[in-house]
Amino acid sequence: MKIIIFAAVMKYIIRAIKYYLYMVILVTIMLAALSFMHVTEWNASTMFRNGYDSIWQLALAFLAIALLYPKFGFNSRGVIIPGEYGEIRNGILSYMEEHGYALESEEGENLTFRAKSPIRRLTRFFEDRVTMTRDFGGFRAEGLTKDIVRIVNGLEYRFRNPQV
Repeated sequence: MKIIIFAAVMKYIIRAIKYYLYMVILVTIMLAALSFMHVTEWNASTMFRNGYDSIWQLALAFLAIALLYPKFGFNSRGVIIPGEYGEIRNGILSYMEEHGYALESEEGENLTFRAKSPIRRLTRFFEDRVTMTRDFGGFRAEGLTKDIVRIVNGLEYRFRNPQV
């Protein structure tokens, strides 16, 4: 039990670090572009209202956002898909394939998918995994919240309307 909790905490911390670095890199690129276009000078004292104090203030703000993001950015939702696994497996695989995911692993009735596009994987800092764990009503999907909402709704619609 302690190992599972430790693994979950480490996954959370790694995600927070990744998003912190992502925000720092993104803002640095934007500021460099502004400086390159001569909108501002590449000097913190002229670029920011509070000068060099703004750098650590921005760093703390990014840290706070990065620490909260994994809590809200990743989610787990139930997917209601009635039927035996053998009957619905191919429908799930084709849906995920059509929406840019490739099957990474299949353990029993549990499926793990990764994004096929390297650009999509890079922009999500390789946090593109969607895990579908079998439960009583169908599956439990886990991954990025924006992806999970789209996937869950799409799968439920497809299996309610087989003619689509």
